Amino acid sequence: MAASGEITVRPMTEAEVGVAVDWAEREGWNPGISDGECYYAVDPEAFFAVLLDGRMIGSFSIMVYPGGFAFGGFYILDPAYRGRGIGLAIQEYADRLAGDYNLGIDGVFAMQDRYAAHGFLFSHRNIRYEGLGGGSRPPGLVDAASVPFEALVSYDARHFPAERPEFLRHWLAQPGATALAVIEGGKVRGYGQVRPCRRGAKIGPLFADTPEIAERIYSGLAAAVPGQPLFLDVPEPNKEGVLLAKQHGMVPVFGTARMYTKEIPDLPLDQCYGVTSFETG
Repeated sequence: MAASGEITVRPMTEAEVGVAVDWAEREGWNPGISDGECYYAVDPEAFFAVLLDGRMIGSFSIMVYPGGFAFGGFYILDPAYRGRGIGLAIQEYADRLAGDYNLGIDGVFAMQDRYAAHGFLFSHRNIRYEGLGGGSRPPGLVDAASVPFEALVSYDARHFPAERPEFLRHWLAQPGATALAVIEGGKVRGYGQVRPCRRGAKIGPLFADTPEIAERIYSGLAAAVPGQPLFLDVPEPNKEGVLLAKQHGMVPVFGTARMYTKEIPDLPLDQCYGVTSFETG
């Protein structure tokens, strides 16, 4: 690597995961207040520190899910060390760690061409919209905690490349979060969560069978955070999701390119109104 001194990579401590989350805030990604604790509880071996002469200058994560899928995040390098080839070396190291897993990422647009040259396949763009929480909770919603957990895991897996029960167990239990679902005919027809972030609150995920159900869940989650900045990361191919955001006065403020190393999963993006998180997929 083109830097003076010795560069090493090792697993992070829990405290260092907190540092990576702080860096993510500095990059403008607005992580959730409890994201670091949640991610570490789900997979403490997912996080890696990049050190120069023993000092942490970079980070990345590879969260492994069942069924051969993994997701990379927190790919951050101290700005003072960018442009020296270190970032590329970190990416190559992360790819080797991912091995045979189909590795997904949400890369910033400025890095999309570099990831493509590195072998990543482009799937779609995710657009972050910002609006304002408020309104009243519509009828027909139930707290997600009252839904049989197995049913929620099964529904979630229809909209994500893997079943992730351990992740959802921690994600849905985040302090200050509100998770709502729609049950019709004894079946889950949609669910979503809003959680407190460094700035305002963020919805994620938001999965729904129809635009009307998505609207209901969005309105219920927005009502849980009155007067707060509210964010929703919408897969751009979901035209109804984009319309939902615009109808609520939300404006685009950020975006990522969803990419994969092996294959693009066959997911119903028209039912995916909100990405869970840019760090875990």
